[in-house]
Amino acid sequence: MKNFKKLALLGLTAALSLSLLAGCGSGTTGNAETPDNENTAPVTEESQAPAETGSTGAFTTVEAGKLHMSTNAAFPPYEMTTDDGGFEGIDVEVAEAIAEKLGLELVVDDMAFNAALTAVQSGQSDIAMAGITVTPEREEVMDFSESYATGVQVVIVKEDSPIQTIDDLVNAEMIGCQADTTGYIYASDTPENGGYGEDHVTAFDTGALAVMSLLSGQIDAVIIDNAPAESYVAANEGLKILDGQWVVEDYAIAVQKGNTALLDAINEAMAELKAEGTFQAIVDKYITAD
Repeated sequence: MKNFKKLALLGLTAALSLSLLAGCGSGTTGNAETPDNENTAPVTEESQAPAETGSTGAFTTVEAGKLHMSTNAAFPPYEMTTDDGGFEGIDVEVAEAIAEKLGLELVVDDMAFNAALTAVQSGQSDIAMAGITVTPEREEVMDFSESYATGVQVVIVKEDSPIQTIDDLVNAEMIGCQADTTGYIYASDTPENGGYGEDHVTAFDTGALAVMSLLSGQIDAVIIDNAPAESYVAANEGLKILDGQWVVEDYAIAVQKGNTALLDAINEAMAELKAEGTFQAIVDKYITAD
């Protein structure tokens, strides 16, 4: 089992720890694309009007009266598009609940994963939520809320695959991961650092495309977060999740570096949501405990 690079867990309940979102964290941001999304409001002096919130004091947002959340809405059950073009999922509903407590209206800006991180760094969005892993590299360019989930990455293979354990991944010709996630970063690292090497890992725009490639026989395995992995396996006959955890990580809400007032307000709102039971109710709506 790959136990390298595990991040410290921050104390969610056991049930949540087993089921909540893993790995959708991007790595370095130096080559991240600039978000190209017409719904992302520009930062202007007028739009950065201060908003008041409880004991946390005043904070500014990208657009007065609104909380812009950048995300990559292709990661069920955390962020997904609906048939009518809207958005749903655990992260979306949690962000809506936070926005309500802050007296704001949530605006979801859907874009590529690395663009979602760039948007919050550059002040084009207020928060980023997309199963984002807290890493030292990201903490250099963004600030993070208290962790709201413990993420587990797992491995999907075909039922008749010769890869039957996580340790068997060293024999895989090609492994698929979503681009810019920690899964891709860790897996493509050198064998000396616990990875499999860039020559044995392919990046896909979404986890769904990686699973399609697995089904067609183009790759041997997919490394992805546990919750979406369960959704993909349930929807595609002939796939299974290997026993064990590939990597365990913490997930948090990202804000622009130095935006302490907004970060404090978010942490306060999240603490209230947990104390009220609202947060767990949202999780239970999308993830049913076995």
